[in-house]
Formats: sequence, structure tokens, C-alpha cells
Amino acid sequence: MLKKTYPYYLANVAVAANTDLEVTDKFSGEVATRVAMADAAAIDKAIGLAVEALPALREFPPFKRQTVLEHCVSRFRERYDELAMALCIEAGKPINDSRGEVTRLIDTFKVAAEEAVRIDGEIINLEISPRAKGYHGYVKRVPIGPCSFISPFNFPLNLTAHKVAPALAAGVPFVLKPASRTPVGALIMGEILAETDLPKGAFSILPAHRDGADLFTTDERFKLLSFTGSPAVGWELKRKAGKKKVILELGGNAAAIVDGDQGVKLDYVVDRLAFGAFYQSGQSCIGVQRILVHTSIYDALREKLIAKTRSLIMGDPKNEKTFVGPMISESESKRLAGWMESAVLDGAKIVAGGKVEGAMFEATLLEDVKRDSDLYRKEAFGPVAILERFDDFDAALTTVNDSDFGLQAGIFTDSLAHAHQAWDRLDVGGVVINDVPSFRVDNMPYGGVKDSGLGREGVRYAIEDMTELRLMVMRETW
Repeated sequence: MLKKTYPYYLANVAVAANTDLEVTDKFSGEVATRVAMADAAAIDKAIGLAVEALPALREFPPFKRQTVLEHCVSRFRERYDELAMALCIEAGKPINDSRGEVTRLIDTFKVAAEEAVRIDGEIINLEISPRAKGYHGYVKRVPIGPCSFISPFNFPLNLTAHKVAPALAAGVPFVLKPASRTPVGALIMGEILAETDLPKGAFSILPAHRDGADLFTTDERFKLLSFTGSPAVGWELKRKAGKKKVILELGGNAAAIVDGDQGVKLDYVVDRLAFGAFYQSGQSCIGVQRILVHTSIYDALREKLIAKTRSLIMGDPKNEKTFVGPMISESESKRLAGWMESAVLDGAKIVAGGKVEGAMFEATLLEDVKRDSDLYRKEAFGPVAILERFDDFDAALTTVNDSDFGLQAGIFTDSLAHAHQAWDRLDVGGVVINDVPSFRVDNMPYGGVKDSGLGREGVRYAIEDMTELRLMVMRETW
């Protein structure tokens, strides 16, 4: 169960300023807890204290940063069940998926603890011509400065971890705005960080209404903004961000190609497609939205995937057997239902699922969806997937690229040539061979192209963004 109230964290300190934010149980719709909300004055103060913390953090050595991260790993393990249930309640995420996300939270902080002590530089040979004889170059990484983080509702633990853990490893102060619908996990993270000896101002975690949080984007004291969320919001924030570096992890309408080679294992492929399309109610930017299947195996795969989709249990996310829980809100469910109804009116066929009640949206599979429809072109961000057939692998790659998005793609094939062809040709941030695009390990570079964003997460890659190169040139004889 959740506590009755949660404070926010301003410069490492819990502040029970109010109980203005109601956090609902996404399945029952009832208020589950209340959270303190930060106003503009609190956000401004947090930024100022983050600036003041930078010198102390520069003196906070790597082994101490590692100790902080290791403390978090230990405490996350101790509070594993609490974190999972909080996520299940505030996000409506089925309990098994919630446990999986807590495991990934731990993994991300473990990787960051390892990286904290190997943020290395290099020695550069400058003697490339007679005029540089006796000169040597040395490069090190230094913290970029205070960072602004805005995290989303769909992975409120792990996607927050992908901002917070690299920042702790790099020694940069940060101010985090968690999603208003799902702030509790981040606040528990703040409670654990407050147990450490981080310098004052090293972190602030401040739930805030979107209309009162412009400082997270516009304040020039921040040197980096890292945002995860919708494309419309992300690109607008970039426009307003000014001179600071901006990292955007945005949306997608990810595709999976199932090749026609005889080695394809249909039962495995179907299990992975169903997982990729429907886990946590499809609310993942790398969820499987488009499934392209070679004509030679289309009918067999279709039959198995329809049966698998119909077998998925929808209901209370606290039930161990539930696979599909509620979407984050009834308004999101209605949006997606509208797209589906429009596609059906235009000739699409629902071959599995299709029932919608409130925020509950049944796992749904469609065929014959026109490629100019909202359901095909936009990010569904719900438990809906589209089946289509192809005859030519090269043409299938062209179809995958015919998208405004480019986050990840999945290719099921026994052909090494096709795997490399996909890797070469697909305009995406990552190509996953013999698994769904939803696959992610927390130390790999992760991010997209086109409307899917800018930059890469993954702990080491985020550290590179949160640090700057500083050169020293030394003339050793003079």
C-alpha cells in the first residue's frame, strides 16, 4: 500500500509543502495517495541550490559517487515489493511487469555504479608537424553543470533511473520533474537518495503542473534538458530551451518484420510479438505496432497470433494472472478507440479483441489498416497491433522506413544477409534481430531518429552527454 502522503525533495531535503496532487489507483480510479506539488518559487530555489552544489560535486570523488549508487541498489532491493506495488497502483501496470521494472531500476543503478569510476580521458599526440614538436594534449571529462530532467508516466522508475543514475555517476546536480500521474516511484527514489552524503543541492525531485514548470525548460542556469515523453511536447520544449543541450527520447510506431525463411520458429515469434505489442497495455514507445509477415508464413502466424492475443487476461493489475491492465486514463483509451473506429470505417478488420470499457482496452489485432490512417501513421501507445503481409524483404524495409518515427525495429530472420541489410537500411536508432523492438538492456545506447528524438540514453552514453571534454595542452620543453 502507498503512504497517505509524500513530500517532494528540495536540495536533498523532504518538504511536505502541501498535499495538492492526487494520485489515483489507475484500475479503481480512487485516490491512492496525495503528493506535495512545487510552485515556481520552489523550482527556482532548487535550481539556484543546484548551481551552488556544482563546486562541491566536482570535489565529490568517483568512489563516493559509486558508494551513493551502491546504496541505492541495496535499498531498492530491500524495498523491492514496495516499489513494485507502488508502480502497479499509480501506473496501472500489471504486477509482473512492475516487478520487472524494479529489476531494471536496480540494473540501471548497478551499471551506473560501475561507470562512475571509469569516466576516463585520453592522451593526444599533437606532434603531427614540426611546429607542434614538444606539445602534448590531455583530455578529461568534466560535469556539464546543473541538469533538468522531465520523466514520463509509462516507465516512472526505469526511465527516471536513466536520467538520475548517470547524473549521480557523472557528478552533475539535477532537478527532476516526475510525471504528475505517476510521481510516487521517483519520490521513493528521493527518500533513498536523502539517506546519502550527497552535497546539499545535488538533487531535487519536484512534481509540478505542466503550466507551472516552464523553468525546467527555459531557465538558462540549466546546461542540459533531458526529456522523455510525447513528440509534440518534446519538440516544443526544444524550441523553448535556448542555449542548453537537449536530449529527447520521444515516441514511435515500431515495426517487426517476420521473414519467410524456413528456420523461423513461429511459436517463439508469436510469443514475442504478443509480448511486444501488448505488455503494459501497449504503453511503450518501442511497443510493436506494425507487424509485417512474409506471405509464405502469413496465414500460419496469423492464426497463432490471433489465438495468443485472445488468451491474454485483462483485468486488475494486482492479479498475478493479469497481462493487460488499464491504460493510464480513460481519455487515452477513448483517443485510441477513435483511431480504431476510424480505421474500421475505412476498411480495416478487427481479428482479435476490440472491446473498450473506460480505461480498459482489450488486446487488439487488426488487418487491412490503410497506411494513411492515424492508427498506422501515429503512435498508438496502447494495446493495438496491425498485421500486414509482404513478398519482398527489401520492400518490407521500405515500408518500415515509411514513418515519421525511427526508434527501434525488430527483424525475425535466419538470414545473416537480411540482418545486415536491415541494419544498414533501416532509419532507426536500433535494430533487434530475432526479437521484438521492445527489447532493451539498460547499458546499450538507446534513442531514435526523425520524430523519435535526439541523443542516446544508456548509462555510459548519457554520462557522455552530461559531461564536457576539457583539453589541456602542455609544451613539455620551453
